[in-house]
Formats: sequence, C-alpha cells, structure tokens
Amino acid sequence: VQLQASGGGLVQAGGSLRLSCEASVDSFRSYVISWFRQAPGKEREFVSAINRGSSTYYADSVKGRFAISRDNTKNTVYLQMNSLKPEDTAVYYCAADRQIIVSSYFSAVHYDYWGQGTQVTVSS
Repeated sequence: VQLQASGGGLVQAGGSLRLSCEASVDSFRSYVISWFRQAPGKEREFVSAINRGSSTYYADSVKGRFAISRDNTKNTVYLQMNSLKPEDTAVYYCAADRQIIVSSYFSAVHYDYWGQGTQVTVSS
C-alpha cells in the first residue's frame, strides 16, 4: 500500500485548505483512512478518520472545522480544513489499515501504512 498526501501550504488564520490522500491499493474501500499531525517537538496526534462505511471521527480540537470524506472511485480521502488556527500548524500524515478496530483509530501505533506527510502552516 502506498499513500500520497498532498494539498498542504501556507494560509492565514481563518483560511481553508483541502488535503488529499491517494492510495495505490486494491480494495481501497475496505481500508480505514486517517489523518494525523505532528508539530515540532510534539507527538503525532490523531486528527480524523473515516472507515469502510464512511463513518467519521474527529479530534475535539478540530470538530466543527474539519471534514473528512472519501471517494472510492478515485482511491482518495480528503480532509477539508476550515477556520484554520495557528495551532493547526503541523505536518499532516495520512494512514491506512484494513484490520484496525474502532477503539484503535486514535492511536498511530495501530496503522500499518503511512504517507510521506504534507506541511500545513497557518500564520496569525
């Protein structure tokens, strides 16, 4: 499984970005796809996940501002990020796993496959 994350950039506070995570894998629809982020000097933290049935999950810090979606015809998951804040600045990674259970979605250690990361910088 190969994951390609894209869409990061520099944006002012209050602005928006849309990240994409494209997967090179058969049976893409059977994978849980998640976004994590890691700021300098901090641990990698869960942002959002979308499962096989398109149920969605969000960290409290992004609820109401971020929206995750998937297009199984394009093997791609999107993360729409609105009302961005300086504290959203981080490298964003997408991750995938097919066997993961719901209670494990929020921990990076449970994912087998990772993309290379895309930088998001929000200026104040």
